[in-house]
Amino acid sequence: MAEKKILLVDYDTKNRDALAALFAPFRFQILLAADGTTAYESFKIEKPDLVILEAILPKLHGFDLTKRITQESKGRTSVIIVTGLYRGPQYKHEALTSFGAAAYFEKPYNNDHLLQTALDLLKEKSDFGVDLPSAAEVVRFLADRLKSGASASAAQG
Repeated sequence: MAEKKILLVDYDTKNRDALAALFAPFRFQILLAADGTTAYESFKIEKPDLVILEAILPKLHGFDLTKRITQESKGRTSVIIVTGLYRGPQYKHEALTSFGAAAYFEKPYNNDHLLQTALDLLKEKSDFGVDLPSAAEVVRFLADRLKSGASASAAQG
């Protein structure tokens, strides 16, 4: 399977680097942009699977960029908006309904929640080299735990 691409867009280098660090443990190709126009050019060339962007961007506003990406990719490229300025349910609603954002986070955001949302959008949850036990293995494990717990209780009684 081809490596997934994530485009991270923020005018603030610290914020961009923090986002990049969040995704560093995973096998993604990380693309970076500091303004809306550069991000849009990168989107057209690289065709990322996910874009995470600050709403306030120089040259091309994040909301406009979100709308372009969702329309031109016909929804194949999900966009997550993170913003420190546009706070409140009205902005979130507009971003999700009018501009086509897949998710909306206000800064400071919960890293785990953002990461999980991104992974869900990428549908990569089971492809990170983590081997989850089968249902049968879980049932056996729980049955063993119950048996050992019951025998320990009987021994104490």
